[in-house]
Amino acid sequence: MTEEIEQNLPNNETQENDPSNVVDMLQETVEEFLATADVQRVYSKPIKKGETTIIPAAEIIAGMGFGVGVGSGSQEENSDHVPVSSGGGGGGKSVARPVALIIAEPGGVRVEPVIDSTKIVLAALTTAGFIVSTLLRIKRGK
Repeated sequence: MTEEIEQNLPNNETQENDPSNVVDMLQETVEEFLATADVQRVYSKPIKKGETTIIPAAEIIAGMGFGVGVGSGSQEENSDHVPVSSGGGGGGKSVARPVALIIAEPGGVRVEPVIDSTKIVLAALTTAGFIVSTLLRIKRGK
């Protein structure tokens, strides 16, 4: 009876320190994360208006990281030097942004880019800042 209860506990030491459980968990996490780059997420459902069909397209950027560790040592109750603690953590983020509209009409198909003016202004300001910084360093060096 005691063995049955221990096996059903979610924080059972045997389950925590079992490397196959960690590998399974990491594999599931990676598979779910990679699903964000599915083609159905890049190209949205077509929108039809009369004879015109519009298909929104997006860019997906994803990143993730994780780590797992197991410690061992001897304690009075556990002098066999088996793992006595373990831990792990991870995180990730995926971002999607619209990049284009694919427009199919009876006269042909064209791709219209989605222009993000905020990013263009930020890039211009950043570039201007680097140029001014470089010019000031050059001026101080003379």
